[in-house]
Amino acid sequence: MDAVTVADSPLSIDELLNVAHGACVELSPAARISIQDSRAVVDKALATGRAVYGLNTGLGHMSNVRLPDEDLLSIQERMLAGHAGGFGRDLPTTIVRAAMMVRINGMARGGSGVSPAAVDILVAMLNMRVHPVIPAFGSVGAGDLGQLAHVAMVAVGKGRAEYEDEVMEGAVALQRAGITPLTLAPKDGLSLMSANGVSIGHGAIVVSRAAEVAELADVVAALSFESIGGNPSIVHPFVATSKPVSGQGEASRHIQALLKGSYLFDPDGPASIQDALSFRVVPQVHGAAREFLALTRDSVEIELNSRSDNPLVFEAEGTMIHNGNFHPMMMALSFDALRPALAHIGQLSERRMSHLWDAIFASSNGAPDGPPGDLFGLSLRYSAAQVFAELKQL
Repeated sequence: MDAVTVADSPLSIDELLNVAHGACVELSPAARISIQDSRAVVDKALATGRAVYGLNTGLGHMSNVRLPDEDLLSIQERMLAGHAGGFGRDLPTTIVRAAMMVRINGMARGGSGVSPAAVDILVAMLNMRVHPVIPAFGSVGAGDLGQLAHVAMVAVGKGRAEYEDEVMEGAVALQRAGITPLTLAPKDGLSLMSANGVSIGHGAIVVSRAAEVAELADVVAALSFESIGGNPSIVHPFVATSKPVSGQGEASRHIQALLKGSYLFDPDGPASIQDALSFRVVPQVHGAAREFLALTRDSVEIELNSRSDNPLVFEAEGTMIHNGNFHPMMMALSFDALRPALAHIGQLSERRMSHLWDAIFASSNGAPDGPPGDLFGLSLRYSAAQVFAELKQL
């Protein structure tokens, strides 16, 4: 798998997923310049003594408390330790790697003011497969503070990490991988943990899986039509163009391509006047899911390539701006919309399964062919009904 280069161009979800599944990472010269220029603004603010949130002040409710200059270095690691309080199951390695890559890309955009060494160690950890143990719970929704603090703790030689399929102390993992622990500079603690790396990284993985569901849902629907001898008029091009929803058009064309050469299109083929609703509205339901999937994918890629630090370094003016870019509202709302859209796909699939079984029993004597004990797969409809009941909770 080729290495993924972090440059001044946007990082794609596909590139992020490559890293999540094991690809190495490298920083382009342009990215290094951006990181250095951003850090220069932070160093200038330190020299002038201007109060800047998280640089020389406390965090949260302590934002108006000015920190003594002699505490600016020692407070960094205490800041991380104070936030590394996540709990729950450990996140999978793919999500951990995705989260680290999201943060690397965000800091390489400029705007964070992090020290170059902080970015370099995350790159080294990814490339050497040192994976911090990140608990499932620890995000506040507008920043994965607790979870990313666990990543940063490993970078400084604390916390726990998985290395060569073994979970160990962070310091041991770094030592075995030949990585020198990071010495935090002022603001590094805040820059490493105040971001949405886990949410964005996990979101990208979910988007990828949802795209597979959208494709497979069309395949399953096409097979169901073949099975019942359904009417393929639902994917007629005129139907799609009569309701110009791009997702519906995509679903219709996909199903039509899957059914190409099918007996369903024969003039004398077995076709009903119209089929049950769970068959007839497949393009509309699958198309709506495709629409929200596209919206969600766009929102994830926007967050992935945004400058979302607070304060935000504005290199051109040499200033640091307090802001709310860390709040990923568009991404959150798009996922809220995607969930019921996927649930509706599941609803249609479960209803079609019922129709398929009804067709099996619709013989002359009201019983299927063959011995009663040969109804292999009958219990699938029960499992599907249970899963659909859970889907409705989305």
